[in-house]
Amino acid sequence: MLAKPEKPTVIVGAGMAGLAAAMALAAAGEPVTLLEMQAYPGGKMRQLAVDKGIHDRGQQSGIDSGPTVFTMKWVFERLFAACDTTPERELTLTKAEILARHAWQQPSNSESSTFDLFADEKASIDSVGRFFDAENAKGFQRFSKDAATIFETLRDTFIAAPRPSPIGLGRRVGLSQPSRLFALRPFSTLWGALGDYFPDPRLRQLFGRYATYVGSSPYMAPATLMLIAHVEQAGVWTIDGGMHALAKAMRRLAKDHGANIRETTRVTQIETEFGAVTGVRLANGERIDAARVLWCGDVSALTRDLFSERSPSVPFVKEQKRSLSAITWSARAKTSGMELDHHNVLFSNDYKAEFDCIFERSLTRRQVPQDPTVYICAQDRKAKPGTQGSGADSALDRERLLCLINAPAFGDRRTLTHEELATCQTNMQARLQACGLTVELEPDHTVITQPSDFNTLFPGSGGALYGRASHGWTASFARPGSKTKLPGLYLAGGSVHPGAGVPMATLSGMLAAQQIIKDRVSN
Repeated sequence: MLAKPEKPTVIVGAGMAGLAAAMALAAAGEPVTLLEMQAYPGGKMRQLAVDKGIHDRGQQSGIDSGPTVFTMKWVFERLFAACDTTPERELTLTKAEILARHAWQQPSNSESSTFDLFADEKASIDSVGRFFDAENAKGFQRFSKDAATIFETLRDTFIAAPRPSPIGLGRRVGLSQPSRLFALRPFSTLWGALGDYFPDPRLRQLFGRYATYVGSSPYMAPATLMLIAHVEQAGVWTIDGGMHALAKAMRRLAKDHGANIRETTRVTQIETEFGAVTGVRLANGERIDAARVLWCGDVSALTRDLFSERSPSVPFVKEQKRSLSAITWSARAKTSGMELDHHNVLFSNDYKAEFDCIFERSLTRRQVPQDPTVYICAQDRKAKPGTQGSGADSALDRERLLCLINAPAFGDRRTLTHEELATCQTNMQARLQACGLTVELEPDHTVITQPSDFNTLFPGSGGALYGRASHGWTASFARPGSKTKLPGLYLAGGSVHPGAGVPMATLSGMLAAQQIIKDRVSN
C-alpha cells in the first residue's frame, strides 16, 4: 500500500469519471476528497421525480433522465475488482434479450410494425431477413463481423489505454500489419461505410444512429464507430432502480474505502502557486489544500477565470466543434398504439436534414429539427422475445418515459422560449404518431430539459452532452489526456480521452487514477 501524503487528491465532479477515480484512488490507499455541486452523485446519470404522490406511496417514481444504456460490463468488473467486489454483488443486473425496438413512418393504410434487434446475433440475422430481405441479412452478418474486428483492435490499444497520437496508435496496433489499420476505416464516414453493407436506407439510419452515442452526425463521424454495434451485441443490461443505482453504488464503494465525499459543494477556483496546483476555493469561501486536483467537468470550463494564477493549456471546444445537446421529456404518461420495449427509436423521414440543421456551419442558423428522430426509454418495460411489454403502471395507467430528441449545443447562447418548446413537443409527438405511437404528456407529470438547462448543470458545455463532436478521423485525438502541462492538474470525464458515454467516462477516471498513482510513486 502506498504511503499517504499529507494532502488529498481533490476530485471536482461526481459523475462517472469522478466516482471511478475516487474508487480507484481510495482503494489504493490514497486520501481523496470528492466535491460535487449537485445534491446527488452521477453527473449526467441523474433521476428526476415527476410525481410526488407516487413517491409518497413508496412506488418507483425516479425517471432516469440521462444515460439509459449499460454496456461494456468488463469496464466495471475491472473497477469494482479494485474494491474487492463485483457489479453483480452491488447491483441487480438483467441482460436484455431485445437490444432495441425501431419504427419508421407507416403508410396510411398499414398497421404499425416494428423491427427488433436482439442480443442473440442469429436472432438479429433472422429478424433482418424477415423485416427487410436476405441481401440485407447477409450485409448484417458482414457488418457484425467487421464491427467486432474494429472493437477488438481498439479495445486495449485506444479505448482502455492512455491517449495516443495517430502514430502512437499505429505503433500499438502494429505498423507491420497495415491490414489491421485499414480495417478501422478511419477515412470513411459511418454513413458511407454503412452503404457497403445495407441496400435498405432504413438500416443505414438504424446503425448510423450509433454516431449519436458520442454526440455526432453519422454523415461526418468516422466509420470506426461501427464498433458500437459490437459493444451492444456483447451485452446490454438493465439495472434495478435505474441507471442512477450504478452511481449510488460507486459512491458507496468510494466512501467505504475512505473517500471523503461532499455534495452541494461548488468549486469556484483552482488555486495555484509558483506554477503548480495547490488547492481549490469553494463558493462559501472555504479553501481546501490539495496535493493535486482532478477536474471531471467539461474541459471548456477550464477558463482563465477559474484559476488564481496560471491556467492550463487545455484545448477549448469551440461552439462549431461541440457535440449534440438534447431536449428531453421525463414523464409519467399514457401510451397507446405501438407496443414499446425498454429501448425504442422512432426515425424521422429525412435523416440528413435532421443533422444538417443541428450542425449547420452558420451557428446562428442551427436549430432543433422539425422532424426529429425520437428515442424513448420506457422504464417499466422489460419485454422478452415473443412477448409484449410489462405495460404501464396499473394503479395510474401511466408509465415512466424518457423521450429525447437531438438539438444543437447552443445553451450558453440562447434559451428556447415556452412557445418554441411547445412547437418542439408538437413535432416530437407528430413523429411518434406517424410511427404508430401516441404519448399523452401532461404538464403536471412532465419535466422538460433543454440545452440551456444542460449548460447550467454542466458549466462550460453550452449544453453539449458529449464534449467535442467526433467529426473527422482526427477528432478522437483532439480530446486531451488525463495529464495536463500544469503540475498537479489532471483531467477526466466525457470531454477527455477515451470519450463520451458511461463506460468511456468511467475508463477516463480509471486512467486518471492510474496516472496520479504513477506520478506520485515517481516523485
